[in-house]
Amino acid sequence: MRLVSWVAAFLITLAFNISIGATDQTQFEMNQEACGRHKQADAELNRIYQQVLRGYAGDKNFIRKMKIAQRAWVTFRDAHLDSIYPDPDPRSYGSVNPMCRCIILERLTEDRIKALREWADGVQEGDVCAGSMKFKN
Repeated sequence: MRLVSWVAAFLITLAFNISIGATDQTQFEMNQEACGRHKQADAELNRIYQQVLRGYAGDKNFIRKMKIAQRAWVTFRDAHLDSIYPDPDPRSYGSVNPMCRCIILERLTEDRIKALREWADGVQEGDVCAGSMKFKN
């Protein structure tokens, strides 16, 4: 009877893992995957940021202010991450720490990409709060 219960529990667990797409990954692989997604988001952020700078190249005041804003965002991003993980020894948060850090960095980076896209893509004409953002064609 005990063997039957164990086999049933194993089959239920196996079916659940298959149904949710779970794979056998090591923590190292999960860390690498999460950090890879963050690196991709960071590359996209840099691409969009450069696009904004090119698109507004004629407005030196805007360029100066945008560069200040971007440096401030990087400072915020790093400080925010440090506030979540204040212990200077990352090992104190366990083996998931690299993955968690990269997930947070990816989310923050995606938020910044969304903000910069408004300058890169433009906003709807009639947006009275658009400020320096150009209108879509």
